[in-house]
Amino acid sequence: MTSRPKKRPRDTNQLAKRIVDIATGDEAEPDQDEGKDPAAVSLGRRGGLKGGKARAASLTPKQRANIAKKAAEARWRKT
Repeated sequence: MTSRPKKRPRDTNQLAKRIVDIATGDEAEPDQDEGKDPAAVSLGRRGGLKGGKARAASLTPKQRANIAKKAAEARWRKT
């Protein structure tokens, strides 16, 4: 079993010290891919690179317009 990376401290001062420690090399930065299967990581990365383009190519212009309208409405609701 791999050891889990430290959780980020909630206290602002402790977080600032940890960031400085990582920046100066006193503490190692946590590895995001630790414990993952490298083959699965590369496979997921390749699929993620072509996913949006493949989806856009398969949509009709009307479908793309509807998706864009829905996204614009969601953005306007936020403000």
